[in-house]
Amino acid sequence: MTPSGAPQGAAPRIVAIETAVPPTVLAQERARDIFARQPGRSRLGARLTMTAFDASGIEQRHTVVDALATGEASELLAADGTIRPASTGVRNALYAEHASALALEAARQALATSGFDAAQVTHVVTASCTGFVSPGPDLALVTGLGLAPSTARLHVGFMGCSAAFPALRAADAVCRADPDAVVLVVCVELCTLHLGVSDEPEQIVAMSLFADGAAAAVVTARDAPGPALALDGFLTGLLPDSIDEMRWTIGDTGFVMHLSSKVPTHLGRGIRSGLAPLLPEGADAVDAWAVHPGGRSIVDNVQRALALSEAAMAPTRGVLARYGNMSSPTVLFVLRELLAGGARGIVCAMAFGPGLTLEAARMRVEAG
Repeated sequence: MTPSGAPQGAAPRIVAIETAVPPTVLAQERARDIFARQPGRSRLGARLTMTAFDASGIEQRHTVVDALATGEASELLAADGTIRPASTGVRNALYAEHASALALEAARQALATSGFDAAQVTHVVTASCTGFVSPGPDLALVTGLGLAPSTARLHVGFMGCSAAFPALRAADAVCRADPDAVVLVVCVELCTLHLGVSDEPEQIVAMSLFADGAAAAVVTARDAPGPALALDGFLTGLLPDSIDEMRWTIGDTGFVMHLSSKVPTHLGRGIRSGLAPLLPEGADAVDAWAVHPGGRSIVDNVQRALALSEAAMAPTRGVLARYGNMSSPTVLFVLRELLAGGARGIVCAMAFGPGLTLEAARMRVEAG
């Protein structure tokens, strides 16, 4: 039985969220040792690496760079574990090889959970910032899932960790304009393709955090089985005096994340006022929180600023521990945890991107 048409005036809802990760698991201790023992590291750089990896709140990550776990030689690592200075072209070719398959895996699961079939999908919205290829994952979803050739496609590129929200906002707008629309939103990132060696503290922190993964959500105003997240509102903001604190640039040997140590402090100072337009009743009106696990310090500062309990932060910390920071898909992993855990009431979801930007959404759990 497939879902019926949209009820009159129904709000768009996320009716399914599913995730996918590469099969290769990288223990954080192994990753720490690989990066700490690279040739040419200074003593200080090696010590900072040990400290950053051990304090990350991450137990393991998933990666398409199998050599990180197996010790075999690859385009990015030599047989002795030395990280190669591979060109951006080499890394982007690996993105083209792996990204679409991971996106398809998450999308297939999401469609199966939603109760909709491929013929009913009207729009595809993808988000990614760790590679550039065209035709890309958006077209791979159309062909790989057997969607209609007329399926409208939109790609949200290079917006970093917060890109799931512009993607969901686009899906929300489509469904409000066409209540019969069914939008497939897919975020896919292969952050570990851009591994590198540096003694700079911000680079060391970046290497300690980022991982690979994909998440897919089905958004529609039509009836669907199971619990759903009604989309009640979105917010975009800029934290003051922070435009250079987080940057994502393209270098000759990969993409480079500039992640200042001041980012957690900026978030702690600005998050409550930044969310105020979305939460006029205040944080106490929120029943469940989906905070992007950008890193342990970021999570700690957001928790303190919003006076959230350990229970409220458990889904975010759990995703950080098991998967690391996968950039744009990560907040969808947290939302999936909330739905699977039986969350009820008002949900506030948020993520942070280069700029320093704040993206957030107010959602409402609807029981199936």
